[in-house]
Amino acid sequence: MIIPEQKAAGGFGRRAVLRGAVIGALAAAPLPFAHRRTGSAAVPTQAAAACVDLPLVGGAEYPIGLFWPPPPYQTTVERYGEIRDAGFNFVITGNYVDDQAIIRHSLAIAEQVGLKVLVSSDPDVQNMARRFTISDDRSVPMSITTADARTLLTNALNQYRGFESFAGFSLGDEPPEAQLPSLGKAFAIAREQAPTYTPYSNLVPGTGDGYRAMVRRFVDTCHPPMLSYDRYPLLTSGEDPNYFGNWAIIRSEALRANIPSWVFVQSVEYSGHRFPTQPELLWNINTSLAYGCKGIQYFTYWQPDPARGESFGRALTTLDGTHTPLYDAAKTINTNWLRPVGAELKPLISELAVHANETPPAGPAGFTPDSYLTGTSGSAAVLGRFRPTDAARTRWLLVANRQSGASATSTVSLNQTTVTKVSVFDPATRAYTAQTDKTKIVATLAPGAAALYRLDA
Repeated sequence: MIIPEQKAAGGFGRRAVLRGAVIGALAAAPLPFAHRRTGSAAVPTQAAAACVDLPLVGGAEYPIGLFWPPPPYQTTVERYGEIRDAGFNFVITGNYVDDQAIIRHSLAIAEQVGLKVLVSSDPDVQNMARRFTISDDRSVPMSITTADARTLLTNALNQYRGFESFAGFSLGDEPPEAQLPSLGKAFAIAREQAPTYTPYSNLVPGTGDGYRAMVRRFVDTCHPPMLSYDRYPLLTSGEDPNYFGNWAIIRSEALRANIPSWVFVQSVEYSGHRFPTQPELLWNINTSLAYGCKGIQYFTYWQPDPARGESFGRALTTLDGTHTPLYDAAKTINTNWLRPVGAELKPLISELAVHANETPPAGPAGFTPDSYLTGTSGSAAVLGRFRPTDAARTRWLLVANRQSGASATSTVSLNQTTVTKVSVFDPATRAYTAQTDKTKIVATLAPGAAALYRLDA
């Protein structure tokens, strides 16, 4: 089955272009590669840790990550400090950080500045999870045995487990559906051999019943600790009309599996996609939060070399590492908004994601009154409502501006038989302030912005 939008023009997935193997030397000058710390514990053999205990997935801190970090010759404390200063807390390797020596070096640098690292480019893991099929049937072409796969994973784990910055492995980026049975075995081996680290895979975008079936098969076959995908909606021609329909599928399948959903937001210009403004980046993040997203990842941080294909342009940095306006925009958004509001939403469960004051796009739901919300008026908004994990009746409501290019004033009327108190969240103080009016919420929002409210009942 071919999933629509899985491949970009020319037949290559937009992220697949960045996954080519490195040929030749990583850099002209030698690097002071760090050595792995000794004294790490033996490989655990107990059952896999619960998702709530895994790096990035668990804990109170909201995951804010990036793909395509600085290249090897720019993998320095200064450069990784700039990443941390911009509000990121984890890095996914790439951009020629591709062999075990430079990966260990990047882990050591990340550890110094307080970043976590998901390793996506280890050669043993690539052989185990991507390049070969895991099968004990020796007639299967290009296959390795289960025992061989365990050995490869253990070899890779032993390279990195001594670093506190090591969060886990990416086992497959945008895997084709035909690869899912073998990828499921790779996930099982990762849970068995490395139960305290996060096994990760990111899916292609898509829409429709065929795409939903593929996403469900991935979840049911691989049992990932989160459901991650990428879709980049800021086109040179306007807004991607299938952006919200894709989110609706991911949200419902993540809820069905009781796992968090993650997304890549667009932070680079490339073929057919424009360079985001700060309000557009904020809009991409806030609409994702309204759909229940529990992890934001940037594609990309460093500008990919345009020679790799798809005419990659500016990201948060240029090719030589100069910060673009999007670096400062991301820093402001991540530190002043996403970090505090994400920490509020991370432990909650997405209960509702609807479009108000507009005809909803194909796939998502429009607003209908219920026991908490009785009506809406004003500007178009995306409403995300959240509940706690226990039986408490308190709810949280995120009101996100539907537009990235215009301010909005959206009103949400509240059911007075249910809601007894309304408070608005202040990300600067991380505190809620009670509203005098308990009958409605009036959210006045800048382009792309959102506001979070607590509804006591």
